[in-house]
Amino acid sequence: MSQRQIPKDRIPDSTTANQGLTPDQVIAAQRTFGFNDIIAQTAGNWRDIARDTARDPMLWFLVLSAALFAGLGQLTESLTLVLAMLPLLGMDAYLHRRTAASSAGLASRLASEARVLRNGQWTDLAARELVPGDLVEVRPGEYFPADGILVAGSDLQVDESTLTGESLPVAKRAIPPSDHVPAMASEDRWGTAGTRLLTGTAWLRVLFTGGSTRYGEIVRSATEGRHEATPLQKAIGELVVMLLAAALIVCVVLAAVRLWQGHGWIDALLSAVTLAVAAIPEEFPVVYTFFLGMGVFRLARKNALVRRAVAVENIGRTSCIVSDKTGTITAGELLLSDLAPDNGLNDDRLLQVAKLAARTDSGDPLDQALHSRPGKMPQARLLASFPFTEARRRETAVWAMPDGTLQACTKGAPETVLSVCSLSAQDQSRWLDRVGEHARSGRKVIACAYRSMEASEPSPQEPAQGFTFAGLLAFEDPVRDGVREAVAQCMTAGMRVIMVTGDHPATAIAIARSIGLGGGTPTAVVMEAEDDPKEILQQHPAIDVVARATPSQKLVLVQALQSQGELVAVTGDGVNDVPALRQADIGVAMGARGTRSAREVAPVVLLDDNFRTIVDAVAEGRQLFQNLRLAFAYLLLIHLPLVIGAAAIPLMGLPLLFLPIHIVWLELVIHPTAMLAFQDLPSSGPLAKVQRHRSTRFFPTGVWVGIGLIGSLISLAVIWSYLHALGADRDVAHARAMALTMLLVASAGITTGLSRLVRSSSRWPVFGTLLSVLVLVQIPPISHFLNLRPLHPQDWMICFIGFAAITAGTLLLARRLTHVPGNPDIPFKTGEP
Repeated sequence: MSQRQIPKDRIPDSTTANQGLTPDQVIAAQRTFGFNDIIAQTAGNWRDIARDTARDPMLWFLVLSAALFAGLGQLTESLTLVLAMLPLLGMDAYLHRRTAASSAGLASRLASEARVLRNGQWTDLAARELVPGDLVEVRPGEYFPADGILVAGSDLQVDESTLTGESLPVAKRAIPPSDHVPAMASEDRWGTAGTRLLTGTAWLRVLFTGGSTRYGEIVRSATEGRHEATPLQKAIGELVVMLLAAALIVCVVLAAVRLWQGHGWIDALLSAVTLAVAAIPEEFPVVYTFFLGMGVFRLARKNALVRRAVAVENIGRTSCIVSDKTGTITAGELLLSDLAPDNGLNDDRLLQVAKLAARTDSGDPLDQALHSRPGKMPQARLLASFPFTEARRRETAVWAMPDGTLQACTKGAPETVLSVCSLSAQDQSRWLDRVGEHARSGRKVIACAYRSMEASEPSPQEPAQGFTFAGLLAFEDPVRDGVREAVAQCMTAGMRVIMVTGDHPATAIAIARSIGLGGGTPTAVVMEAEDDPKEILQQHPAIDVVARATPSQKLVLVQALQSQGELVAVTGDGVNDVPALRQADIGVAMGARGTRSAREVAPVVLLDDNFRTIVDAVAEGRQLFQNLRLAFAYLLLIHLPLVIGAAAIPLMGLPLLFLPIHIVWLELVIHPTAMLAFQDLPSSGPLAKVQRHRSTRFFPTGVWVGIGLIGSLISLAVIWSYLHALGADRDVAHARAMALTMLLVASAGITTGLSRLVRSSSRWPVFGTLLSVLVLVQIPPISHFLNLRPLHPQDWMICFIGFAAITAGTLLLARRLTHVPGNPDIPFKTGEP
C-alpha cells in the first residue's frame, strides 16, 4: 500500500497523540496556514461575467457581421444577427454563474462543523476554523473536515466513492500509539476531507487544510475554466474571413471599374453595395447557431441535456470515451446477487443468519443490501454484538430466540468464518474455491455461520469455535442495461472506451470483461500513487482498464490522450470526476445519481444515467455535424454564382444583374433553405472508423474541388442566361428574369441533390423556391414591379435542363460528402435505445 508523507512542521512538538492545541498554538497556525476554506468564498459579478463572455470568438464575429450590415443599411439582416447573439450571450452568462454555483455543490460533501479538542476541552466550532495540529473527533455518518492521520479509533470504515471511485467501504486503522509521529503513513491511516465515516468513531490529527487537502486540489481543477474556440468555430471563422476579404476586394474593384466606365458615383456605389450584400457570408454563423440549437433539442429527446450548445459539435467528433465505472457503467448500488447455502439449509435460512449478524443501523452498504432483501425474521432480542475489526475480520451478534435459547450468528471474510466452523479440510477447500470464482467475477463475498449457546450464560461472549457453516453470499454492483451493446457499437466504429476507476482491480477487470472491453480480454493497468499516466499510456497503448486511479491521475490520462490526437469524452458522476470532466473535450455527467458539482461542470448531462445514452448522443452529434456540412455546401454552391454573376456582369459594362430588391428575394430563399432543408436529414450508411485528429476541415480536398467545379458551372450558366436573354435589343428586364430564374432553379437543384428530398423539411423549400419563381416572374404586374419580364417556354426549358444537370452533379457531390472512406464524420446509425 502506498505511503504518504507526514509533514512534521504541521504538528507542534509538544503535542501528543491525545492532546489538543493551546490557544497560542491555534493563533500561530492560523497566521501560517489561514482558514480551512476548502471552497473559496467567491461571488460572481456582472463585470466578471461580461469579461468571461467576451472571450467567445463566435460572439465577436456576429458583432462584426451585424455592424457591417447596419453600415450597409441592411437593418433586417443586422437585427437577425443581433437576435442570434442573444441566446449565446444568455448561455455564456448562465454557464458562468453556474460554474460559480458549482462551488456550493462541491461544498455539500464537506463538514460545516467539527468537534475539536483545544486547551484540554472538547468544543464544537465551524470547520473553517480548524488548523493543522488540531485533534478532531469524527462520528459515524459524518464527513471528515480536513486531511489528517487517524490517531485513535477501531472498526473504522469510510465511504470514499465520490473522491476515489471506490464503490465499497474502505477499512481504516489508527496509527499505533507512540511518543513520536512517524515520517510516513499508509493510505489506510489517513482520513480525507470529503469522505464519510461509516462505522466507528475516529480521532483525526489535522495535517492539511483548505486548498492543501486532496479535495481542495479537485476544487482548483474544477474552477479553472477553458474558453477556447472549438475546431469548427475556428474553421468557420477562417472561412468567413477569407470570403469576407475576397468580397471586399471585389467590391472595391467593381466600384472602381464602374467609375472608370463612366457610370457615375451612384451606379458605382449601388454596384458595390449590392455585391457586398450578396457576398457577405452572414448565413454561416446564423446557420451554425441554428443547427446547434436544433441539436440541443434533439439530444434532449434522447435524455442528453446539453448545457452548452457547442458541445453538440464536439460530441459528434468524439474518438475516445473515458468512463467512470461506479454509477456510470454500473448501477452504483451494492446488491445481493447470489446465495450459496450449505447442505441442509435453504436461501431463506442463510439470509436470516446473515441479517441477524448485520446491524440495522450500520452505514455499511453491505449491511443495507442485506436488510433490503425481504425475508421472515424471528422475534429475537439482541443480547450482545461484537463488531467487525481488521484483526478479527468478522462480526457476531448473540440473540435470545423466542424458544428461550441463545444463538450466535457471525459473518465476515470467508477464510475467517470457515476457520471457526466445524468443517473438514476438504469442505473448507471446496468452499474457498467457490469464493475464488466469485472474486474473479468481481463480486464481494462473505461467509455466514451460526451456533447455539447455553442460555444460562449471564454475559454472553463471542464463541471462538463450534459454528455451523451456513453458506456464502455474493454482492455486486450490477452493469446497467444496454452498456455492453453500446460498448460494442463504439468498438465497431473504432472509438476507444477506457474504464477508469479507483476500485479494486479484480472488480474492474471483471466488469470490463462483462461489457466486452478489449473483445472480452481487456488490457488492464493498476495505478500506483507514483505512476505517471503518460508513461503508462506509452507502455500500454491499447489500454482498456485503469484501476486504483486517483483524480489527478485520471486528469493526466485525459490530457495524455488529447496530446495523442484523441477527442475525449469523459463520463462520471462523482466529485472525483470533476477535474477530468472539466478538461475533456466533452464532459458528460450523470443527471440522476451524479453529484451537483459534476452536473454543473459538465456541458452534457445524461438524464437517465445510462452509458448507452452517450453513444446515442455521439450518433446524433455526428449526424448533426454531417447535416451542417451539407448546409454549408449549399451556401457555398449558391453564393459562388450569386457573387460571380453580380460582379462579372457589371464588370462587362452591362446593366446590373441584380437590384437590391432581387437580393432581398434571394436572401429570403437562401436563409430558410439553408436552415430547414438539411437540419433534419436521417443518417445513412454503415458505421465508419473514426480518425484521431484534433483539427476540423469542412470538406476533404475532393469535395472542395467538386464545390468549385459545380459552382463555376452554375456561375457560367447564370451569366450565359443573362447574355442570351439580353439579346441584340438589350432587353434588360428579360435578361434579369432569366438569370434570376436560373439561379433560383439552381438553388432548388442543389437542395434536391444534397438532401435527396428524404424529409418534408427539405421538400418544402424546393417547392417554395419554384413556386416563387412562377409567381414573381410569370405574373406581369408582379414581374413589372420587380423590373422583370415573364419568360418564354424555351427559357423554361433551358432552366429545367439546368435543374436536372445541377441535381445530378450535387447528388454525386453528396455521395462524396457522406461516404468518404475513413471520414470520421460519417454518422452512426441512430436509433432509440
